[in-house]
Amino acid sequence: MTGLSRTLDHVCNRYDVIVVGSGYGGGVAASRLARAGKTVAVLERGREVLAGGFPARFPDLKNEMQVSGRKLRTGPSSALYDVRLGEDMHVLVGCGLGGGSLINAGVALRPDDRVFADDCWPGQIAQDGLLEEGFRRARLWLNPQSDPNAGNLTKFRTLEAAGAALGHDIVRPNVTVSFEAGTNVVGIEQPACTRCGDCCGGCNVGAKNSVALTYLPDAVRHGAELFTHAGVRYLSKTNEGEWEVHVRRLDGAGGDIKLRAAMVVLAAGTLGTTEILLRSRAHGLALSDRVGERFSANGDIIAFGYGARDPVNAVGIGYPPKIDGVEIGAAVSGQLEIDDAATLANELRVQEGVLPSALAPVLPVLFIPNGRLLGALQSLVNGVYKGPFAKLQTFFAVSHDSASGRFVLDDDRLALVWPTAKNEPVYARLDAILSAVVKEAGGSYVKNPLAGTVMGHQPATAHPLGGAGMGRERADGAINHKGQVFDAGAGRGATDVHTGLYVIDGSMMPRSLGVNPLLTITALAERTLMHMQQELGLSFDAEPLSGVRATPKDLSPFLAA
Repeated sequence: MTGLSRTLDHVCNRYDVIVVGSGYGGGVAASRLARAGKTVAVLERGREVLAGGFPARFPDLKNEMQVSGRKLRTGPSSALYDVRLGEDMHVLVGCGLGGGSLINAGVALRPDDRVFADDCWPGQIAQDGLLEEGFRRARLWLNPQSDPNAGNLTKFRTLEAAGAALGHDIVRPNVTVSFEAGTNVVGIEQPACTRCGDCCGGCNVGAKNSVALTYLPDAVRHGAELFTHAGVRYLSKTNEGEWEVHVRRLDGAGGDIKLRAAMVVLAAGTLGTTEILLRSRAHGLALSDRVGERFSANGDIIAFGYGARDPVNAVGIGYPPKIDGVEIGAAVSGQLEIDDAATLANELRVQEGVLPSALAPVLPVLFIPNGRLLGALQSLVNGVYKGPFAKLQTFFAVSHDSASGRFVLDDDRLALVWPTAKNEPVYARLDAILSAVVKEAGGSYVKNPLAGTVMGHQPATAHPLGGAGMGRERADGAINHKGQVFDAGAGRGATDVHTGLYVIDGSMMPRSLGVNPLLTITALAERTLMHMQQELGLSFDAEPLSGVRATPKDLSPFLAA
């Protein structure tokens, strides 16, 4: 596949629509608005990486890390992994054309219905019927599926046995991976997954159904222009009522540029969108006081089990494979579902994960600080695929938290404030179940192998949500149920919005989801575009271009409600 992006040397001064960010929300917005005949520019701060170009060795991976904290900044601004070290919590997000879809595990789950029944959501979310259609479209375009071969994978069987001993059944969750070769929704030929385990390092096979292989090619096919190395700083309004987007060039050319559009869609992710809104407010844009509030880590934890009785094979082998005769599986193939019909907050999802192959050489070093020196040295000699690290379990677990985090600008940089984060009850629940699972496998539970380093003992998340959450009015949210940003200007009503300004990404969530968020973000994005279509009189459909066809649906009864 050839590249989709252009350099900023080719950007125009004005577009009908500027989409900031290229993840799930940005991809949906770009595709649908380009289909509607709008001139669309997508601004992505990272770079474009094609299949075959993701890090396969540790030196490559090391160069794909950008790490920042209050007094720290290292790595290139275009690095794939963006690690934000915080005093209360650390956050990991993706950076590149396709956003987090490039390096996530691709687990596509729908939240429990009780999530959307929470009073924190505007009532229309659960009432107007469009959320269901949004999920249908999201599944159609991302094509999530379970691995038909999951039961033969050692990491799956290890979790299955431990779960059974604890009274929990294992399921095969849907992931955005193609396990058979074929033509996808936008006519791109995709090879079958090789089960190399490198989903979270970037798919070098081309089998992952990322935004870069679905929504973005569709947007380009319909005329959208995609620009990389474009760091949006803030927004302002022109005297003519249009939006001015202040962009910092990150391509080495230096300097700032200003672009104009009648509509701006903020889809830069929870951290990016919230930072842009906070900085825009600091430059005079009238926004709700709720901007920056209700940050949720989605009850996330990444943890490990060390020293299981039998091999687990939870370290990726990459593509081309670093060793022969081993099938790892996708990053997630199996999941334990711990349900609680009485208390939603107690529900847990425990997934058997895989670490990317590029991390393999450094794994022994990572585990030395916690005292596992002997096994680590043995693996340095034998290699991680034959020594103790062949018995390493990796867990991705998701649950619920109180969404009590708050973003602020500290010296013009985004900072997360959540001093009680480490005391959230979810972490004790997760520690208990994961410790039990690891014990059943014969290993020792390792919550954080980097606890003795700069990472400290703070919790961390790869599923940041909130910061520009939905509300009924500006007193309880930053945006309304349609993604429109509330206007807090003098004389404006409680539900008045800024014309032409939308938020469509994970920042729009007013609470935790309890599952991996990609499917919900995509569904809500599709729902927002349905409302936009009706209100602005746009003409587009959501049908794919290949042989897979969407079922037409008359939305007018829902939109009129």
